[in-house]
Amino acid sequence: MAPAVSSRPRIVVDGKCFRLGAEKFHVKGVAYGPLVPDAHGSFFASPQQTSLDLAQILELGANLLRVYHVPPRWFLDLAEKRRLKVLVDIPWNRHLCFDSEPRRREARDAIRRAVSDCAQHPAVFAFSVANEIPSDIVRWAGARAVADFVDELVGEAKRADPECVCTFTNFPPTEFLQPQRPDFVCFNVYLHQERPFQNYLARLQMMADAKPLVLGEFGIDSLREGEVRKCEILAWQIEDAFRGGLAGAILFSYTDEWFKDGRLVEDWQMGLVTRDRRTKESFGVVRKLFHIAPCFPLPRCPKVSVVVASYNADRTLPSCLDSLRRLNYPDYEVILVDDGSTDTTPQVAQESGWGERPREPSVQSQRPARQEPRPTGHGGNAKGRMENEEFDSAHGALIPFRHSAFFLLPFKSSGRCTL
Repeated sequence: MAPAVSSRPRIVVDGKCFRLGAEKFHVKGVAYGPLVPDAHGSFFASPQQTSLDLAQILELGANLLRVYHVPPRWFLDLAEKRRLKVLVDIPWNRHLCFDSEPRRREARDAIRRAVSDCAQHPAVFAFSVANEIPSDIVRWAGARAVADFVDELVGEAKRADPECVCTFTNFPPTEFLQPQRPDFVCFNVYLHQERPFQNYLARLQMMADAKPLVLGEFGIDSLREGEVRKCEILAWQIEDAFRGGLAGAILFSYTDEWFKDGRLVEDWQMGLVTRDRRTKESFGVVRKLFHIAPCFPLPRCPKVSVVVASYNADRTLPSCLDSLRRLNYPDYEVILVDDGSTDTTPQVAQESGWGERPREPSVQSQRPARQEPRPTGHGGNAKGRMENEEFDSAHGALIPFRHSAFFLLPFKSSGRCTL
């Protein structure tokens, strides 16, 4: 009997961000495992140990786990119970050249089975159809052929679950791989100097274009760098990721327990906790940063004049103005430009109650409905008049321009919005 499909909302892509229901979802994640396999070959801890681990991860302030094997149903249930999402890496033998049909079929079958086994579970954040395809394999097969095959794997996942979110986890040696079908861009980046780290994230944002960008892995080895240095690096990596406009970041790793290539790795200590789950100093640092993210204090707050162009917008203007009222910024004004509306837009603006609450910004200026002909049409004409006249009346150093059909989504933690 197939598992029942939950009615809970699922993650969707919304511009450069993710959304869960009506709220933005900013990824604050940790990698989990692979752990030492049990007698049945499962790379997950027992349900009892998993419950303890998830409680500690919640204390960290994380909202997502990245796992490198398809999780059992009970694992997803435990994650959902704690409102944690799971990014599922689907393993297949990407280290062998997949230019033969049998190997390609094996990969397609692995994707299809993994997505079907998860059965539209609401804890699933997304599926990664491949992780770090080796650069020599890419050069041998050809970048275009590999990118096309990644797109083919995404298509296989979408056939099994049309609403699932998919990605391909890339890394710097193969950054030239740019498949078209992944829903968001995901990169593993290990850079320990801040300026190159900032520059590379900016480069990735340009490559991601209109899609969300997620830092799929970043982290520091306690054994080689020392815990003090690790704390310092993780602090600016997390802050720089969110200041750089990323949709989220996933730290490698939650624990020092790491099973890879058939053995327990003992000469790396990437975790925030030890193998026996004792917290390190870096755990406290990441907890502090995760609880602040994504809204880090700005070094300065120049006044912002938000210009809203409106034409016959009495249906959408209330939502637009209400979201601007909840803007999470200390110093801004709103300039409403009415481009000759013939509906009740002017009355809606007047009845919005702006400026009546303490410390609430008021609408700086509102142009009454114009009756003269608009030879160039109301759309571009409003922006043209705004540039010539409303720029002069704006007091802000920054002047974003928005249409009244748009509104801003709030953060889950504060109910506040950002531009």
